[in-house]
Amino acid sequence: MKIRSVGVCLKHDQPQAAATVRGLVKWLAEQGFEALVDAECAAMTDLEPHSHRELATRVDLIVVFGGDGSLLSVARALGTRRVPILGVNLGTLGFLTEISVEELFPTLERVVAGEARLVSRMRLEVVVSRGGRELEHFLALNDAVITKTALSRMIDLETFADGGKVTTYHADGLIVSTPTGSTAYSLSAGGPLLLPGLKAIVLTPICPHSITQRPVVLPRDSRIEVVVHTRGGESTLTVDGQEGFDLEDGDRVIVEPSPHPVDTVASPFLTRFQILNSKLRWGER
Repeated sequence: MKIRSVGVCLKHDQPQAAATVRGLVKWLAEQGFEALVDAECAAMTDLEPHSHRELATRVDLIVVFGGDGSLLSVARALGTRRVPILGVNLGTLGFLTEISVEELFPTLERVVAGEARLVSRMRLEVVVSRGGRELEHFLALNDAVITKTALSRMIDLETFADGGKVTTYHADGLIVSTPTGSTAYSLSAGGPLLLPGLKAIVLTPICPHSITQRPVVLPRDSRIEVVVHTRGGESTLTVDGQEGFDLEDGDRVIVEPSPHPVDTVASPFLTRFQILNSKLRWGER
């Protein structure tokens, strides 16, 4: 990985990270790298602020301080440009931000030395179609979730894979997730855990009316189409928990693998299963 410039992003309202951010900017300058920062970091340094979208067009690596939501937001700003992201966890969980503050500089030294391991995480292209016309298009790193609103009755989600009918889910909703998203909402809804390097898509119903409607793992190149039947209620599409779109009866949500993955810097200190054990407390009583 050839690095000339590094972007630095910080979750909103994290004053305790000021010393770390300033230390990183100083370290980058000492290494001969240009540091570009977002508005949150600019308030802690003497550098000019840049939007996440601008950083995505100008840097070779982005360091994100925060949690998984912060990293998802930056990944969305990348669009289709393939810029590696190093996520530094400021919270407690953080499956995507798997580097601790204490591990930041040792990890960066490995990145500079060309010894870092990148994890290529697949994304999903999500399209909303109404009456044969495309209304919205999203890129999802975690998941696309179709749900009823709080006061609506359950909805019917007629689901197809590669043109063949899978089933009609009578449920509160349906989660279409990547392996990265398998540790997020899908896991809470009873879905399986997939390692992020896998190429697969998971369908996880939310509170299905029939207990026989269980999560399904499909091949990476599957084309998923969901026809929404609202039963007179209201439903919503949410992408990565951060973007939303109100659906109408008969809308179609088409989900396909994206040719634009996101690369994240893997922890050089923990294996994938050690990370899962530490985050999920596997085996503890």
